[in-house]
Amino acid sequence: MKDKKVIFIHLLNDYSGSPKVLSQVINAVKKEYDVELFTAKSDDGFLSDLGVKHHFFFYKRFENKYLTLLIFMLSQMHLFFKLQKYKNEDVLIYVNTLLPFCAGLAGKFMGKNVYYHIHETSITPLSFKRFLRSMVSKTASKIFFVSNSLMELESFDAKEQSVIYNALPKELEKMALDVSYKHKHDGFFSVLMICSLKQYKGVDEFVSIAKKLKQNQNIRFTLLLNADKSEIDNYFKDKELPSNINIISKQKDVVPFYKEASLVLNLSRIDEWVETFGLTVLEAMAFGIPVIVPPVGGPAEIVRDTKDGYLLSSYDTKRIAKTIEQLASDEKLCLQLSKNAKQRAADFSEDVFEKNILHIFSSDN
Repeated sequence: MKDKKVIFIHLLNDYSGSPKVLSQVINAVKKEYDVELFTAKSDDGFLSDLGVKHHFFFYKRFENKYLTLLIFMLSQMHLFFKLQKYKNEDVLIYVNTLLPFCAGLAGKFMGKNVYYHIHETSITPLSFKRFLRSMVSKTASKIFFVSNSLMELESFDAKEQSVIYNALPKELEKMALDVSYKHKHDGFFSVLMICSLKQYKGVDEFVSIAKKLKQNQNIRFTLLLNADKSEIDNYFKDKELPSNINIISKQKDVVPFYKEASLVLNLSRIDEWVETFGLTVLEAMAFGIPVIVPPVGGPAEIVRDTKDGYLLSSYDTKRIAKTIEQLASDEKLCLQLSKNAKQRAADFSEDVFEKNILHIFSSDN
């Protein structure tokens, strides 16, 4: 039995980015500390089967946002009282994202150190976000952000704050090492975008770019959306789609799509959704795929303009289309971008990530 215990808390265990990163944190920390995990009950997610003691608290979403908020507040009260059992133990409370705020309150109430890992802060309404931020201000001992841009945007006064960049999962990193970049696949320059089915993610801009290049028979577009087929059909029912675009519903395994991609786009709107990190961008680069990303936020800290890819606003669809045409006709340029992208992705290895994570825990001992 190790002396120190770390209690991790996250709201929803699913296959989104923040639980994926937390699973990497837990896998690093459990090597040197006792670890326990609290989440709301779910069927499956990145936080399942981590080989640690997994506790659950009540939470459920509803279509009615007011009912969801009520249940959320009740679930946080439930969480607060469940954590009281650690009052007489040497534990550290690790809160993943702003949402499980009562974990921070419980830690403060018990006199424990509380760490907050902040991934994104696009929370509405603004009054609710302000409330969650006030909880962090009152309870956090240390705060970690996933990018410098997020820390600059959401910094907290008089708090110890730092940046820990997300990392490539080791299994994906290994798979990427065995893949050689190809400029074209079956004669096509293949443009891929993976995102949620949201306008602010640049879905409409992706379609617009595909339309601009529909006369170029050598370029094809694939849009992989984190949504069911029925949701996709409903979104595009009144929209005209060009023949050079293929839209695919959510997939658990995205590696086959990276293997067939010549270029990966992130078209998040710079005034509506600033990406705090950009894990799919980093994954693409690990496979040696050149990228086009927004000139703001986390992706702009990963991608070196004209070296690994390009920093372009999604609103400039004309310029993006022109860049795609240039890349489709210049294999030598793409191969150089690919080489640079793969080298850059190595800066975000899981080994570096684990070393940084363990350092922040050892500094408290």
